[in-house]
Amino acid sequence: MNTKIDELCVTALRMLALDTVQKAKSGHPGMPLGAAPMAYVLFRDHLKYNPRHPRWFDRDHFILSAGHGSALLYSLLHLSGYEKMTLDQLKNFRQWGSATPGHPEHDIDFGIETTTGPLGQGFVTGVGMAIAEAHLAARFNRTDYRMIDHHTYAIVSDGDLMEGVTAEAASLAGHLRLGKLVYLFDNNSISLAGETALCFTEDIGKRFNAYGWQVIRVEAGNDLNLISRAITEAREELNRPSLIMVTTHIGFGSPKQDTFDVHGSPLKSEEVLETKRFFGWPDDRDFFIPDEVPAHFQQSGEKGAVEEARWKRMLERYTSAYPAEGKELQGLIENRLPEGWEKDLPVFPADPKGMATRKAGGLVMNALAQRISALMGGSADLDPSTNTVLKDQGSFQAPGQCHANMQGVVSGPLNYAGRNIAFGVREHAMGGILNGIATHGGLIPFGATFFVFSDYMKPSIRLAALSGCHVVYIFTHDSVGLGEDGPTHQPIEHLAAFRSVPNLLVIRPADANEAAEAWRTALKHQNGPVAIILSRQDLPILDRSRFAPAQGLQKGAYILTESSPKTPDIILVATGSEVHPTLEAFEKLSSEGFSVRLVNMPSWELFEAQSIEYRDSVLPPGPIPKLAVEAGASLGWHKYIGERGDVVAIDRFGASAPGSTVLSQFGFTVDQLVIRAKILMNKE
Repeated sequence: MNTKIDELCVTALRMLALDTVQKAKSGHPGMPLGAAPMAYVLFRDHLKYNPRHPRWFDRDHFILSAGHGSALLYSLLHLSGYEKMTLDQLKNFRQWGSATPGHPEHDIDFGIETTTGPLGQGFVTGVGMAIAEAHLAARFNRTDYRMIDHHTYAIVSDGDLMEGVTAEAASLAGHLRLGKLVYLFDNNSISLAGETALCFTEDIGKRFNAYGWQVIRVEAGNDLNLISRAITEAREELNRPSLIMVTTHIGFGSPKQDTFDVHGSPLKSEEVLETKRFFGWPDDRDFFIPDEVPAHFQQSGEKGAVEEARWKRMLERYTSAYPAEGKELQGLIENRLPEGWEKDLPVFPADPKGMATRKAGGLVMNALAQRISALMGGSADLDPSTNTVLKDQGSFQAPGQCHANMQGVVSGPLNYAGRNIAFGVREHAMGGILNGIATHGGLIPFGATFFVFSDYMKPSIRLAALSGCHVVYIFTHDSVGLGEDGPTHQPIEHLAAFRSVPNLLVIRPADANEAAEAWRTALKHQNGPVAIILSRQDLPILDRSRFAPAQGLQKGAYILTESSPKTPDIILVATGSEVHPTLEAFEKLSSEGFSVRLVNMPSWELFEAQSIEYRDSVLPPGPIPKLAVEAGASLGWHKYIGERGDVVAIDRFGASAPGSTVLSQFGFTVDQLVIRAKILMNKE
């Protein structure tokens, strides 16, 4: 490398990104000017991809974790031949309706593998992608058929490596020996507010060595040969992820080189001219691309097209040699649920003593796991409490690395074929890794922790919703009903917070059969993440011969029962564990001659997706008083209860005491609910 055409391509990449930022009058020119050489080398000589078929399953994955440098990514994709990433898209950078937002948003057809921008998220997403690759390779590859054989690459920044989530993810990646994970570190010693020496003076190389990574140093960030040799060395290391520390100059070639001023603001007009003159570039032609540049750039994509054609032929031979595995693999690639996947969903008999929905959820997911091989995940070191071990499915570990076993994993492999991931106490990394597994494709990832600790995962959950990742979260210990662990472990505001996230489906089942329906719904809902909120305490299993069937959950809210066909005197609305005391209050009010309707409302989002006619049939608008009952914050409920409504809720932190005591003190007893209902009806 370092030939004239290579240098011309790197300069074209720099100038295209610079013009993209300048046209928008907004953006981050510094990172593209400094990191263009490593990006070019990766795409031109190492990355396996076919821009004419961006969804090829065995492609390499590239993540720009330093998402603020998105102009570099868009310029790369355009020059590499991604048809949808047109020059007009670059000219509409950061504008309404473009596919080139200020930070990359997941869109495979444009070549954008994942959503990045919040620093650290791309780093951790890549770990999830590498886990997915290793797992599928372990399950489906055979001696003569390497059906799954690709790398995950990322360009990461100083800011990425400062974020705590990268420490969590790097630690786990090192333990798991994810040798096909290669990160290039844009080591320019500058962040948005100043030099990194102000706050970041650790020995990064030693830190990553301690995590179990291979660390390679490239001191000359413009030397294409050195960068290429480093990537080759990283690819040859099969037992450790690699961090290539590339010393670069932010804003290279501009008057603001090596200053934080060039990080996040466009250059002035005269500074752009000076930069273009430094590179010998025409200063009177914006978005200028020499004819020979795309042709040279796209040789890599042409090679990728040949590789994909070879892979497709190999898939045909593989399916012929291994029919069952071939059929299964193609189903996973197409994200299809297998035939008969619902067949073994358990049906729980009525039981007044019942069981905790966390326990029911564990039974359900294990039944599903027998038929859905795509299901894979784990918890943040809480499997015995969240009931989320997939029994007999093994633990995802580096082959020969781990001799321990997860609690509850009775048998199964202790290698990459295992389907239980031991995330450790790393909630945030777990959230981001789940996004990576989902984005990679072929698997349905799940992750579990106590509901209150979802706070540690929130940035990754938000990105899952923004990106449409099919991730299933299992959050247990869903209310103050968990009891003695006290307010640090008792979620209050969490339901309201989750319901406020666009494209996040939240389900809070009331009993074991609704837990089964929640899982059924979560697996069918493939255009975004789903949070299933489960109880620690036992809940009665409703006698569905007396009440509406649990399938009503699929509509978000349904009439569980009503005392008479006439217009109700009051409508009671409840979710989750609070359905049961509310049902007893319903029965007491009914026995006193009131006409009462009880609505079970496990999911606001599913309810909002129904027709207005259905919604009005369940919760009629108008003067009928409505009493909502939920052991969490009241925020948001007034939309459903109207002017004559009230909410029995908790708008303060909880307390440490037995769960029944805490619930009683907060007003969730039958007698207290009856009193609140009568007050609302002006009958008390």
